[in-house]
Amino acid sequence: MTISLGQGLIVSLFAIIAGADFWLEGFYIFRPMIVCTVTGFLLGDLRLGIVAGGLTELAFAGLTPVGGTQPPNPIMAGIMTVVLAYTTGHNPATAIGLSLPFSILMQYIILFYYSAFSLFTRKMMEYANKAETKKFTWLVLTPTFIVALTYGVFTFLCVYAAQAPMSHLVNAMPGWLSHGFEIAGGILPAVGFAMLLKNMLKNQYVPYLLLGFTAACFIKFGNLMPVAVIGIALALIEFARAKKDRDMNKKMRDIEENANNGGDNDGI
Repeated sequence: MTISLGQGLIVSLFAIIAGADFWLEGFYIFRPMIVCTVTGFLLGDLRLGIVAGGLTELAFAGLTPVGGTQPPNPIMAGIMTVVLAYTTGHNPATAIGLSLPFSILMQYIILFYYSAFSLFTRKMMEYANKAETKKFTWLVLTPTFIVALTYGVFTFLCVYAAQAPMSHLVNAMPGWLSHGFEIAGGILPAVGFAMLLKNMLKNQYVPYLLLGFTAACFIKFGNLMPVAVIGIALALIEFARAKKDRDMNKKMRDIEENANNGGDNDGI
């Protein structure tokens, strides 16, 4: 399937909004789950967007910036996963692997901006010392405008302008290479979730993980809603237990404080 000029423009407009949000980290609409879903909706295939969003979000679940190490760009990964699956007919798992070059290239551009925008710092300090608020505000907002516009232009070039050669390149790949991308795309969500568990999993949460895994894999459900309800119930149990522990600790501290101050109050 091909992407029309109107679809390319509206997806690029969404990329501008998501890019500004990614730069400011305001509403977190830049997460792959939302980006893929919205992109699929704009292209007229919401189901594809939801499926691609779930797989891509799992792949990026454990990828967080650490110091100078930056993961691939989640916005372009989400958009191009849906676009490649939509235009080439490949499944979303294969499209995840194919979208990584676009995602990595966009992140290199953002890293360049991180360094280039440092040149604005001295001018900002000058405007701040002179209390020139309007000039200071515009200079602060300028990087956001540049980044957002870059997302729009880059997305339009990838989604619409380059869709024909991109589709020919993907379709011309030998079967073994396409199958390799499919395997890699299927592994990436598991790797992303494993990286997340490496940072967040604690011994006291292992029983919940095992319960959730058993419920999701071995109990036949028509959809995942029962699993989500079970997860919410377990989270509420953990929240209530933690709250009870905090209240108990607070009472113990109050008792100790009263015991320590009792002599003064009694005048002894």
